[in-house]
Amino acid sequence: MSARATIEEVAATAGVSRSTVSRVVNGSTAVSPEALKAVQAAIAELNYVPNRAARSLASRQTNAIALIVPEDTTRFFGDPFFAAIVAGITGALAGSDYILNLLIASDDPGDKMASFVRNGGVDGALIVSHHTHDDYIDTIADAVPTVFGGRPIRARESDYVVDVDNFAGARTATQHLIDTGRTRIATVTGPLTMLAAGDRLQAFRAALADAGLEPFAVEEGDYFEAGGAEAARRILAAGTPDAIFVASDLMARGVITALRRAGLRVPDDVAVVGYDDSSVALTTDPLLTTVRQPMYKQGETMAAVLLSRLAGQEPPKVTILPTELVVRDSA
Repeated sequence: MSARATIEEVAATAGVSRSTVSRVVNGSTAVSPEALKAVQAAIAELNYVPNRAARSLASRQTNAIALIVPEDTTRFFGDPFFAAIVAGITGALAGSDYILNLLIASDDPGDKMASFVRNGGVDGALIVSHHTHDDYIDTIADAVPTVFGGRPIRARESDYVVDVDNFAGARTATQHLIDTGRTRIATVTGPLTMLAAGDRLQAFRAALADAGLEPFAVEEGDYFEAGGAEAARRILAAGTPDAIFVASDLMARGVITALRRAGLRVPDDVAVVGYDDSSVALTTDPLLTTVRQPMYKQGETMAAVLLSRLAGQEPPKVTILPTELVVRDSA
């Protein structure tokens, strides 16, 4: 294999200085048309490939961004929501020079993640699934350009946010249950340390209030299938609802399992509506009616906003993506 051409060889072939070649490679406009043409010809002749590591050192750029997920690995790898978010992010990054670093931790003991970001490990950060106790993400947002997937807990005017309309989605789901004649409607929420879960609960209550109804029961879940089943058992211990709105598809699958084990039929005895329209919705029996949130689009948009910021542009501060009710057999 032939030796890789150096920047000095390009300069010698083009008859220009090394600094002129460097300016061309880095996209500077401070180069004469003649020099630009000569350098481009030399690059083509020598098949020169810029040393990206050296360029990064010179510009103090890493050409990397971090996706920071304040969750434990069990939830991250077990919930299709995150797979869709990552797919959207990587899709948006495919045409850029940036690579994705994935940082997953329910906490940041020893300040490892925040220090990695503060010390120049990445050029920017994307943060999803944050909770009220995740103080370290504020440090990250102060250190590098950051885009939040969902409203940050401690919102600031400088924040960039890509969210879905959780309130509208949950309200539509609850209204669907009301419109089908259900009156004893319970809900299994997500962790109420997350703003999205709170938004969905508020929408549930608002839809019932407008219909002159009271919640049959409100039980907090954890976005795990087993947590959904346990929340359903707590609801059934107090009586039998005729419908349950569940704040995620995974939990809804657990709810359906618990209802069946209690001898109840879905949807004949208890209708069930989930949230996400993930792959899980097509694995339940019966198939799950659910709220489709554009998870891939959210990840893609988050990355696009961050790339725009890193390019020195000014994208919208807040982007809200719509949701859609998908009616199947469970309701």
